[in-house]
Amino acid sequence: MPQHYPFSAVVGSDDMALALTLSTISPAIGGVLVRGEKGTAKSTMVRALASVLPPIDVIAGDRFSTDPRESHPLSPDGPFAADVDVETRPVRLVELPVGATEDRVLGSLHLEKALSDGVTEYEPGLLARAHRGILYVDEVNLLHDHLVDLLLDAAAMGRSTVERDGVSVEHAARFVLVGTMNPEEGELRPQLLDRFGLTVEVAAPRDPSTRVEVVRRRLAYEADPDAFAATYAEDEATLTDRIQSAQKLVDQVDLSDWALLKIAEVCAAFEVDGMRADIVTARAAAAHAAWNGRTSVLREDIRAAARLALPHRRRRNPFDAPGIDEDLLDQILGDDEPPPEPEGDVTDDAETPESPTSETDSPTDAGSDPGESDTLDATRREEPQDRHAQREQEQQPGGTSEVTVAAPQQPYRPKLFTVGGTGAGESGKRSRAITETGRRIGAQRRTGQGGSIHLMETIRAAAPHQHARGRTGSLEFRADDLRLAVKEGHESNLILFCVDASGSMAARKRMEQVKTAILSLLMDAYQRRDKVGLITFRQDGAELALPPTGSIDIAATRLAELPAGGRTPLAEALLKTADVLRLERVRDPRRRPLLVVITDGRATYGDNALARAHQVAKHLGATGLASLVIDCETGKFRMGLASQLADLLMAEYVPLGEVSASALTDVVRSGLHETGAA
Repeated sequence: MPQHYPFSAVVGSDDMALALTLSTISPAIGGVLVRGEKGTAKSTMVRALASVLPPIDVIAGDRFSTDPRESHPLSPDGPFAADVDVETRPVRLVELPVGATEDRVLGSLHLEKALSDGVTEYEPGLLARAHRGILYVDEVNLLHDHLVDLLLDAAAMGRSTVERDGVSVEHAARFVLVGTMNPEEGELRPQLLDRFGLTVEVAAPRDPSTRVEVVRRRLAYEADPDAFAATYAEDEATLTDRIQSAQKLVDQVDLSDWALLKIAEVCAAFEVDGMRADIVTARAAAAHAAWNGRTSVLREDIRAAARLALPHRRRRNPFDAPGIDEDLLDQILGDDEPPPEPEGDVTDDAETPESPTSETDSPTDAGSDPGESDTLDATRREEPQDRHAQREQEQQPGGTSEVTVAAPQQPYRPKLFTVGGTGAGESGKRSRAITETGRRIGAQRRTGQGGSIHLMETIRAAAPHQHARGRTGSLEFRADDLRLAVKEGHESNLILFCVDASGSMAARKRMEQVKTAILSLLMDAYQRRDKVGLITFRQDGAELALPPTGSIDIAATRLAELPAGGRTPLAEALLKTADVLRLERVRDPRRRPLLVVITDGRATYGDNALARAHQVAKHLGATGLASLVIDCETGKFRMGLASQLADLLMAEYVPLGEVSASALTDVVRSGLHETGAA
């Protein structure tokens, strides 16, 4: 079997290596979330981690990796004798696929034995296998909500409880949770994000010499994995010894009052929610001190811990860039003055031992971007000035060639727009669909692995065959009798925005309203786990500004930068929409689309522009595409072109002012007030 790529051979991922190491030194930290673009060795490094961890002792034959030193082990295979046999094995790295079923994660009734032998036996799931090891979720941001809930419960309680299909089992489930994700494919659910103790942003190195070294090592590994692994065997062994020493030392690390006060000051300054940030930072600082062979926490330990524990906990909306202001961090910690001496004698072992790998040499300098927060702050300060500098443009039928950029205002809660019928897409929170969770509406034959058993339908299927099977006592079941529950829940959808950015939309007030409405719908899509795409049209054509993606924050960034001005190529925009949807049906056939056209309905580019646009709209409407037209036309005298477009698309028609969920409530309240006054 080929060797894993060595942990110590990975180049340019210092912060990630440090975060993973600290979490294995002190599992109570709560695991690591690694965010980064594709091709940055995220999965490679996580899979290599298990090979450098010290082995663990377990009770021989126990399926739940029970520690023989535990006085009251929580294992269904117990109780155990006082003189149990002990075996030593490597730490397990258990991968949880994003498409795993609930049965596979929690474990469930052993179906074969239940149907053939009539025996009720529990078959452990992935959480049981990951106990005292690493649970790795690649593309964790794509994990189904019901699996997220299971992980949250296990992470909070340190155990897993199964009550289903006649099985009642509880077992220990303490593991280091490691998740990797590409932010372009969507953000992580806030509840799960907070459960990760540390978070790291990784990116491909920009230094050419570093990139050359990455390629050189990868080619050498692929040519001869065993020889390449042997080259780094000594570094790997040294790293294992250092981790083992730190694991033994971490409980002896003293968190002085000065250190705890500094941690509290840092967390308060960054306005983090709750107390979990303080606790995680303290644990990470202690682990960092132990990693460096010390029993007291210094300023450098707190700094390293804060850089990893706080970025995903500071207050921000889903569209703000992650990260913290490291200049502010240094100011709070007092870079110019040494930390106060703790009570008692100061030890002489403050010097940090040299790291065996480049990944862990410099935890405070590697992977950081001190200027990022300053740039973001400067951008926020300039936005109001930019908005005041924009000139109001007159709405002319032919459009205007002058280009303006308006910024959106504070988003609001929009109305819920859904796709009609019942789908079968990815689990989400928008449209009705047949899903793995939800209310039970029927049963079907078992066609694959997993699924929830529909007991009554299984009995009903087996009952007519009992005489032929020679039943003498209890019911006799066979595999083809098994029926699984069909459940109805909600799915996520593809929300494709088609935004008019022509001259007739360029008036500052109108474009602000349009962008605010889109931003509000984007936040709604984020909460409902949708994918989004953005098509804009102006001048002489339409552009796919953002291919369909789960990254809502990227869509918000593109929206803020969207200019307005020029003629209105409505027909070209609808043709572009048809092309994008055609490709998406091939890439993701289960995900149903919802087209949101945001326009005043005008078409001013090309010959017979309006007639051509209406012809394309009629064709799109005939395909049964679920769509919505948001009318941006304002003023006393309206042409009603957006309403005509909605009729041709067979779309729902909504004036811009009624996108807000509170708009209809305000109208009703106003009517009731007038009725009461009359």
